[in-house]
This record gives sequence, C-alpha cells and structure tokens, in this order.
Amino acid sequence: MSRKNIDGAGIKRSRWREIWRLFRKNRPAMIGLVLLILILLVAVFADVIVPYDKALDVSSDWLQPPSAEHIFGTDNVGRDLFARVIHGSRYSLVIGIVATTLSLAVGAFIGAACGYFGGWLDNVVMRLFDVIASIPGMLLILVLVMALGQSVENLLWALMISGVPGYARFVRATVLNLSDTEYVQCARSYGTGNFRIIMKHVLPNAMGPIIIMFAGSVSGTILAAASYSFMGFGVQQPTPEWGAIISSSRAYMRNAPWFTLIPGFAIVLTAMSINLMGDGLRDALDPRLKD
Repeated sequence: MSRKNIDGAGIKRSRWREIWRLFRKNRPAMIGLVLLILILLVAVFADVIVPYDKALDVSSDWLQPPSAEHIFGTDNVGRDLFARVIHGSRYSLVIGIVATTLSLAVGAFIGAACGYFGGWLDNVVMRLFDVIASIPGMLLILVLVMALGQSVENLLWALMISGVPGYARFVRATVLNLSDTEYVQCARSYGTGNFRIIMKHVLPNAMGPIIIMFAGSVSGTILAAASYSFMGFGVQQPTPEWGAIISSSRAYMRNAPWFTLIPGFAIVLTAMSINLMGDGLRDALDPRLKD
C-alpha cells in the first residue's frame, strides 16, 4: 500500500473516531442508542423470549389485565399480548429499516446520476418526481397498497416507492454542490470514469447529510406503517404488528386500556430512540448544526 493510501485511511479513521467522540458526549443520543440496541435484541431473539405460536394462539381468556400468567394481559380473542408485542417488534423494525434502506439505495442512485450528469436525464426524472410529489403521500401509499394487495411485503414496497423521490431530490441537491469541487475536477482531469467519481468522491462526501436523513426517516416509516395498519390498509390480523394490534383494540380502549397503551408505548419508545440517535448523529457529523 502506498504512503498516500495509508495517510488517507488514517485520516478517515481519525474522522470517524472524532465523530464517535462527539456522539458519546451527547447523553440523549447515547440513551437513544442503548434503547435501540435493546429493541433490536428483542426483535432478533423474539423466538427465544417467547414462542411465535403463543402470539397466535386463541384462548377463552379474553381481555385479561396484566398478571403473572400474562405479563401484558390478553387481547380481544385471548392471545397473549406480551408475545404479540415482542414479535411485533420484528415486523415494525423490518418494515421501517428495509423500506427506508431500499428508498435510500434507489433514491441515492437516481439523485446522484441526475445531479452529476444533469441535462435531459435530470429534467425528465425531476419532472416525473414533481408529478409524484403533487400526490398526497398518504393517498399515494393507499393506492399502491390497494393495487398490490394488503400484506406486509406490499406495505413495505409501497412505503419504499413513496420514499424514493425525497431521497433522490435530497441527494441530487447535495451532489450538485459537490460536482464542481476541486477534488472532483481533479479526478476528471486524470480521466477517472464518471461512475467511479460518483461512488468514490461524490457519494462518500455526501454521506453525512444522507445518514442524518436516513435516521429520521426510519422512525417516520415505522410510524407510517403502524398508521396504515391501524386504518386497516397495512398488515392484517392475525399478524402481530404494533399498528395492527392497536387497530384491533379500538373498541376496547376504555375497558381494556393496556390493549392500546402497551403496543402504543412500544411504537413511541422505538421512534423516540431513533430520533434521539439521529439528533446525536446530526450534531456529531456537523457540529455547526447543533442548536
């Protein structure tokens, strides 16, 4: 390895160490990170904590309050609410993380291409996204879900498709600011290919704002998925997803408040942990943005 490459790698490691140092100093961000890690561990080891079958087993113990036998109580058909909330973490996190990641990947590729090349490609794609942006987001997702069918996979695809224009516009604006910088012009003068310039010089230098946007979008996608399931257009019963659980509790909010409050608290806790971590990343990646 050349001395230049070694120095470059050292600078990158030093930069990430500085980012981690600033992030650790942010107590709310560290609390959010710890909470998110715990929620992720619950989702990963859900089958170890409680069998999945218990989340689906119907019994005659309808709307039982929290007890030693049923820690979170039971739902309207006697299913164990603890098992349903634990396994619901998988569905909610997978939908939120996967849909946002796919939106980011597709949107970043399109936005980088439009911002770097410009011309007719930029005009055509941006006008298409203008048309999509003119459709209310909720209506767009509802139409996509109804067209594709109501299932976990189709809700994920609908959320992914609706998120692409936002990422594409964001990355395009960032790339436009970077495409005329000295290091990009230098790479062009050396005959470096366009794809390599985008992947090695443009996108890596845009990762800070992209990471910040990604962190905020994950919590928004989780909340959106829960909202559509609550309205009956997302995940359907008996699948244990947090929004679907709350949807089935609507008629029992007064007589069995735990049925609504516990999955609702799970959604709030997850969204809060991601938002706290996202704020910490924002401050660490660009201290100038700190309030």
